[in-house]
Amino acid sequence: MKSLRFLPVLLLGLAGCQDALDSVANKVEHPLPAKLVNKMKANDMSTRSPIMMRIFKEEGVLEVWKQKGNGRYDIIASYEICKWSGKLGPKFKEGDRQAPEGYYRIYPSQMNPNSSYYLSFNMGYPNSYDRSHNRTGSNLMVHGACSSAGCYSMTDEQVLEIYGFARDAFKGGQEYFLVEALPFRMTPENMARHRDNEHFEFWKMLKTGYDHFELTKRPPKVEVCERRYVFNQVTEQPDAKFRASQACPPAQVPQSLALAYNSYQQDWNEAFTAAVAKFDRDEARELAAAREQAEREAARAEREARRAAEIAANGGQPPANPVVSLFSAANPLSALRPDADVPAPAPATAQEAADQPGSEQTTQAAAGVPVPTPNPRAAQPQAATAADGSTDKPFWKIWSRN
Repeated sequence: MKSLRFLPVLLLGLAGCQDALDSVANKVEHPLPAKLVNKMKANDMSTRSPIMMRIFKEEGVLEVWKQKGNGRYDIIASYEICKWSGKLGPKFKEGDRQAPEGYYRIYPSQMNPNSSYYLSFNMGYPNSYDRSHNRTGSNLMVHGACSSAGCYSMTDEQVLEIYGFARDAFKGGQEYFLVEALPFRMTPENMARHRDNEHFEFWKMLKTGYDHFELTKRPPKVEVCERRYVFNQVTEQPDAKFRASQACPPAQVPQSLALAYNSYQQDWNEAFTAAVAKFDRDEARELAAAREQAEREAARAEREARRAAEIAANGGQPPANPVVSLFSAANPLSALRPDADVPAPAPATAQEAADQPGSEQTTQAAAGVPVPTPNPRAAQPQAATAADGSTDKPFWKIWSRN
């Protein structure tokens, strides 16, 4: 009954969400909420400034970043991903239901205002990196409806805002925006935790772009050559081209970024080494605990098997346990009872007697040493005599006539 009291309120809340979407006559042009517009103004952002998006599978988060007046980016909104399919790691082929990982450019042509999943945009999978590795797939989206088969699915309310961010950025003149799709935040602890994963080397490559963004707060310039991602490369020849399956043209990272990255990487490597050592210790303790548990389980199973064998040998009946009396001869504690017969010690030989305490006189006599003779009077009890000759009597006999 208590739950039923809140049912009208719950239904009203759901109806409110539905009414909000039903009232959106033109979802493609629906303006961003006033709270987001005010937040952008407070952070020196315009509604049409460029954007970037970051996706973290393990954390289940899609972030929207916008450019500020100084050219650097700051996070403006974060959304909990409703559903994503597959597991950590890149997409390989059509039908594997894997959500992709990598760096994807989103152009205006990839926006889908007529999506069957409310609103959506195509991630552009496979990109040039994926194609260089012969990976296949199609129609990998960020969309609404909270349903995924290889996509990153949001709620309709969320995708309405996400779509609005992209729409306004394109209206502001942004050629494309970057989606950085990663398995997790690439901290030393997370990388150490996943160091044995089959995709670790792939993730190390993605991490370079992640690190460049962490340092500069600007989307990295992403290219593909020699079948790998490269970031923020400046070519020696302005007309040089990056081709996914060909050798990289002569290029290098700007010196200021290279110096900052080297310093950042040194600190990161130290933290990574410490995290690996910690995880190794924890894994060793867990392994030892698991081994002890397995040994206990094996001992218990052995006892149960032995018990089952005894029952089977006894015709299916549990073997009777003999009852031992506390004072029976079979009980080793029976010798401690008060009325127990204590056996007399066996006669000692002459040598054993000489070794026993109290045999000092015998030993001295045997060695020819004179032994004092005890005073025979000392063994007779005598009444104590006082200095005046009177006999010391007990106090109750002092006044006795006798």
